[in-house]
Amino acid sequence: MLIDGLQYCNWSPKIFQEWRDGGVDCVHVTIAYHEMFRETVANIEQWNRWFEQHPDLIVQAFTAEDVEAAKASGRTAVIFGFQNPSPMEDDIGLIEILHRLGGRFMQLTYNNQSLLATGCYEEDDTGLTRMGREVVEEMNRVGMVVDMSHSAERSTLEAAEHSSRPIVVSHANPSFWHPARRNKSDAVMKALAETGGMLGFSLYPHHLNHGSDCTLDDFCTMIADTAEKMGIDHIGFGSDLCQDQPDSVVEWMRVGRWTKKIDYGEGSASNAGFPPMPSWFRDNRDWSNILKGLANVGFSEDDIAKIAGGNWLEFFRRSFQPKS
Repeated sequence: MLIDGLQYCNWSPKIFQEWRDGGVDCVHVTIAYHEMFRETVANIEQWNRWFEQHPDLIVQAFTAEDVEAAKASGRTAVIFGFQNPSPMEDDIGLIEILHRLGGRFMQLTYNNQSLLATGCYEEDDTGLTRMGREVVEEMNRVGMVVDMSHSAERSTLEAAEHSSRPIVVSHANPSFWHPARRNKSDAVMKALAETGGMLGFSLYPHHLNHGSDCTLDDFCTMIADTAEKMGIDHIGFGSDLCQDQPDSVVEWMRVGRWTKKIDYGEGSASNAGFPPMPSWFRDNRDWSNILKGLANVGFSEDDIAKIAGGNWLEFFRRSFQPKS
């Protein structure tokens, strides 16, 4: 089982075919950044057309069993997620509706303060808001996963503590390896492990040691070091692959509608666009390079299977169903 915990590509039949060529069994796809509810529904409509037009390549998944069935049929399962709480607007009742439409992950923040929590680019992290605590409880109830990938430290730790179900950081790396603002501290990794959560390792070059020049051995050694800290059962992949996206999409991610200025987000104007991917992971056809790299740094076949997708699958099994 090979599962990618986060992608935001410029979706096309070419990419759907590359998923199959690379043996990717399931992808958590971002279907909203700053889109409000009705705009998110329009994005779901587009995905429905793709499911209709390419039934031999992709199928929507709502449960872990759907992911297993997709793999058995030779197709890639697609799971919907939101990188901001914008789709629920300021209406807690929309969470259940979004879940029924297939939403299974929602970040409480992108990079900014939201109605729910603090993003990682704010100077003052005030933690979960009153509404944030209520939203976490509702997400727990309906079976939508709390994702803190773009959230600040205190907010992330409070989410892990307040949530009655495990939370995730679907796409980031440990800050001991590379100090990007989006990468996560030992305290966050400890909280994820202790509460049954997941960390998905990112391949986005701004999150990698030495950026686009990061070596495969360095990346896989980092995974081994993280496994020592968190345990083998709490880690997987969340590549943050943004294949074929124009640089204007980076501006949309970071700027949305909240400012009239260009927000470079990662610290400097030189980071305004998409950097080149590492040579050993150009697109979804290169996953085998990473799996071989894990073997080269000493992971067993069983542990590689867990990191590749087994851990995510078991997490889906525990997390996607409403509470009885």
